[in-house]
Amino acid sequence: MLATLSALGQRARRGGRSWSLYLAAVGPGIIAATAGNDVGGIATYASVGARYGYELIWMMLMTGVAVVIVQEQCARLGVVTGKGLSDLIREQFGPRWTVVAMLGFLIANGGVTVTEFVGIGAAAELFGIPKVVAVPLMAGLVWYLIVYGNYRRVERLFLALALVSLAYPISAIWGNPDWGAVLHHAVVPSVRLDPDFILLFVATVGTTISPYMQMYQQDAVVEKGMTDDDLTYARADVIVGCMFAILVAICIIIATASTIYTASEGQGMVIETAEQAALALVPLVGPYASYLFAAGIFGASMLAAGVLPLATARSVCEAFGFERGVELELQEAPIFYGLLTILIVGGTVIALLPGIPVVRVLIVAQAINCVVLPILLVFITLMSADTRLVGRFANGRIHSAASWVVTVVIGFLALTVLGSTLYQAIMG
Repeated sequence: MLATLSALGQRARRGGRSWSLYLAAVGPGIIAATAGNDVGGIATYASVGARYGYELIWMMLMTGVAVVIVQEQCARLGVVTGKGLSDLIREQFGPRWTVVAMLGFLIANGGVTVTEFVGIGAAAELFGIPKVVAVPLMAGLVWYLIVYGNYRRVERLFLALALVSLAYPISAIWGNPDWGAVLHHAVVPSVRLDPDFILLFVATVGTTISPYMQMYQQDAVVEKGMTDDDLTYARADVIVGCMFAILVAICIIIATASTIYTASEGQGMVIETAEQAALALVPLVGPYASYLFAAGIFGASMLAAGVLPLATARSVCEAFGFERGVELELQEAPIFYGLLTILIVGGTVIALLPGIPVVRVLIVAQAINCVVLPILLVFITLMSADTRLVGRFANGRIHSAASWVVTVVIGFLALTVLGSTLYQAIMG
C-alpha cells in the first residue's frame, strides 16, 4: 500500500501528467469499495456503535487491510489479463465451478438488491416523501442512466453518489465523540465472548467485503480499458477507495456510539435498521444530523442499487459468453440489459410489497453471500499467484501468504455466519 502511494508521489514530482493519469484511472476502486457500505452495511455499523460503542473500531482497521488485499488482486487480474473475473473463472476452473459461483452470485445479489430499494424508500420517508413515489422514480432513473448512458457517464454518477457518504464524517463530528476513547479502541483490541458480540463481529466483516465488490472492480477496470502501464494508478484507486470506505464505516460507528450508546449510559441499544439509527439521532443531536444520516442512506442505497444489478448482469453474461457492457446499444446486448432490467424492476416491486420481511431477506442474502465469497476468494488468490496467467505481476510470497490468511479467516467467519443462520432457522 505504502509502496504504491510512494511510487505515485515520485512520479508526481517528475511531472503533473502522473496525477492526470491517476485522475483518469479513478473510479472502479472507489465505487466498488463505497458500494459495500450499502444500507445493510450502514445498519450493521450503526448497530455496532449503538450496541458496543467504540469497541470494534480496531477490527474495522484490520478489515480495511483485508479489503485492500482482495480488491487489489481483482484490479491487477483485470488490468493484466483484460478479462473480467467470471470470464477468468470459466477459463481456469471450468464451466461447473462457473455455474456454482454465478448461481449463488445471482441469488445473493438479487436479495441484496431488494434491500437497496428498501433503503431508498426508508430514506425518502425520513424526508417526508412516500416510498411508493420515490422508489419507482429512483429505480427508473438508475435504469435509464445505465441503459442509455456510456461508461464514463455511469461512472460519474456512481462517483457522485459515493461522495454523499461524506455525510457520515460530518455526523460523527456533530456527535462530539470522545476522541481519546476512539484512539484507544483503534489500537487496543476488545473482544467479548457473548454470542451477540461475536455475531455482530462476523456480520461486520461480512458486510464490508461483498462478492459483488470483486466482480465490479475487475469488470470495471476492463471496461475502462486499463493496461499494464496503468497498474500503479489502478492500485492507488483501490487503496484510496478502500480507505475512504473504511473511514465512512468507522464514522458511522463513531456517530452512533457517541450519541446512542452514550445516551444509554454504556448499556447499549439494539438498532435493527439504518433508518432507526437516523431517527435515534434526532433527540440527541437534533434533526440536521438525522437528515445527514438519512442522506447517507439514500446515497449508499442509490449507489448499490446501480452497482449491484450492473455487476451481476455483466458477470453472469460474461460467464456464459453473452454480449455485455454499458457501451453497447440495447439491441446489441439484449440478455445483459434484460437481466439488468429484471433485477431493478424485481427489486423495486418486492421492496414495495406491504409487510415484506426485510430482516429475513437480509439474513438469507447474507448466508448465500457467505458461501459465495470464500469460493471467489480462493479463485482470486490462486489466479493472482499464477505466473502463467499474470506473468511478472503474480503475487510474491508475502502477498500470497497475506491473501491466503484473509481467505481462510473470512472462510471461517463465513461458516460461522452460515451455521448461526441455519441454527436460528431450525430453532425458530
